[in-house]
Amino acid sequence: MEEKEILEKISFNVIQGRVEAEDEGFDGGLEGQTASTELVEEALAQGIDPKSIVINGLTKAMEVVGEKFEKEEYLIPDMLASAECVGAAMDILSPHLVQAGVKNKGKFVIATVAGDLHDIGKNIVAIMLKGAGYEVIDLGNDVPADRIVETVRESQAPFVGLSALLTTTMRLMKEVLGRLEEEGLRDKVTVFIGGAPTSKEFADEIGADVYCKDAFQAIDVLKGMESSA
Repeated sequence: MEEKEILEKISFNVIQGRVEAEDEGFDGGLEGQTASTELVEEALAQGIDPKSIVINGLTKAMEVVGEKFEKEEYLIPDMLASAECVGAAMDILSPHLVQAGVKNKGKFVIATVAGDLHDIGKNIVAIMLKGAGYEVIDLGNDVPADRIVETVRESQAPFVGLSALLTTTMRLMKEVLGRLEEEGLRDKVTVFIGGAPTSKEFADEIGADVYCKDAFQAIDVLKGMESSA
């Protein structure tokens, strides 16, 4: 199979949310056909540059998924299925990227704040960040402010992402920012916030650096920061 063809097939299967051959895909009828993880293995076996697989296979696919989400053709579960394809592919690709000398773009601590058990949105962001080349430290959900701050201090991560899906828990984002300030870490990190009840106004109110309405906006902001660095 030609490089262009295999990369297009990887992209197609990510858009279809197919991790493995037994997955049907969103359009149905694809069960039994080679899916994203098998195709990534095949691409590596053919000697295709792992960075090209990420950029021309995975990233390109998630741009299409983002457009479908914007047009409301895809819902969150659809987007999550595609993101899971990227996550599985990145698990395969990571050691090859390291061997190829592809440096990670920095550590990114991500967590759903204390009292909140919702993590679908956070998980999508985490997978997208890995695909974009960041080293993600995912603390999970219901994470106390002290643990987030301690992780930032120990890892010296320049980025922190806070998620909340409840109006009652989003206020705890302010507590995390306060603790970062107290520990002398606030000026060393860029704080991203997101989740259904949050907004640009709320980010400004609590002193967060970036509000992201979804994972795609988070990646766009980071790309802008990379180009201006």
